[in-house]
Amino acid sequence: MSQSTLTNPMLASADQFLVNLKHSLIDRLPEVLQMPASILLTIVPITVGFATLFALSTWAERKGLGRIQNRMGPNRVGLPFTKWKLFGLGQPIADGLKMLIKEDVVPRNADKVLHFLAPLLLLIPAFLAFSVIPYGDGIVPIDIDAGLLFFFAVGASTELLIFCAGWASRNKYALLGSMRAIAQMISYELPLIISTFSVIMAAGSLSLVSIVDAQTGSLLNWHVFTPWGLAGFILFFISSLAEANRSPFDIPEGESEIIAGHLIEYSGFKYALFFMAEYLGMFAMGGLAITLFLGGYHAPFPFLEGWLPGVFWFVLKLVTIICSFIWIRGTMPRLRMDQLMNFAWKFMLPMSLVVVVAAGIWRFAGGPLIGWPLCAALIFGAYFALSQGLYRARNWSRREYRFAE
Repeated sequence: MSQSTLTNPMLASADQFLVNLKHSLIDRLPEVLQMPASILLTIVPITVGFATLFALSTWAERKGLGRIQNRMGPNRVGLPFTKWKLFGLGQPIADGLKMLIKEDVVPRNADKVLHFLAPLLLLIPAFLAFSVIPYGDGIVPIDIDAGLLFFFAVGASTELLIFCAGWASRNKYALLGSMRAIAQMISYELPLIISTFSVIMAAGSLSLVSIVDAQTGSLLNWHVFTPWGLAGFILFFISSLAEANRSPFDIPEGESEIIAGHLIEYSGFKYALFFMAEYLGMFAMGGLAITLFLGGYHAPFPFLEGWLPGVFWFVLKLVTIICSFIWIRGTMPRLRMDQLMNFAWKFMLPMSLVVVVAAGIWRFAGGPLIGWPLCAALIFGAYFALSQGLYRARNWSRREYRFAE
């Protein structure tokens, strides 16, 4: 973690408490052990923090979906060794214990090595993605100049590991499910990455720390409050839903077609690792969206900067994005595969390219007074033209049902 650069002593002390504590602990150790201890003290908080957030998110999602669907959700399992139920807050602990003791069934013809390694290796890209995200002033595990490039590079291995899971299962449904998941992820990875080009152009850097610093100051300095930033954030958010296999893009799991997709031959703790990797990927995408478009760890107003640490604002924004994911899952139906692919290639990809052009116009427009109307007209014009093209290309016809002969 890098040292603080803040000039506000109150915020510096609040934001740098954990960093200073880490350095004070390392200085007490022999010089030979300082580097391993530094790595360990950086990895453990990230691992424990996001693993805890994963457990709480599963509980919050089940409770939230229950309320949306007019039911209670988990409300029986409380904290261990107590009589307090606390709205079923102990349900994640019960789920974890169930997965640990559940039988691990491996198909007879499966590739035993790949079948075992696929869920374990899938966690590595998710945790590596957390290493370049700035959580506060000076609180970034690895500050590299190409942090954004590193984020997408480590995430690219997810497709290969999902294919390994489907291939190693020796099951046609698992293989088809993995291929369908890869097609979806590759299709939406293009608009996901291109939607970040506008931010790179505005900040002039691939460093996530520099991108956050470019949004310092008032709320209006956040990239989301520009026409290209708002459009880019919406495109990034939608692509993140598809990348994380969240509704309405949870196509890889189709009960009527491929059942559980590439997960069909996994049970017990291996299945839980896939589930955990999916949530960790969702957290990583949410953290990147906060860094690129929502001001990172900065408070919405300058006078709030000296009262609460940047970690608090980052977590608050991340929780808001997670609640948005849950809300969308409870309200939107699943798309068909053809609808998903058409939306990616015929709308999302062209719109992301238009946003890049709009960011270039904003850069050379000479100010918001001219940039706002020009960029807004370009983006809304492209949106209207592409949406009308999709609407007219639906080619609806009368559906006929025939019995098999």
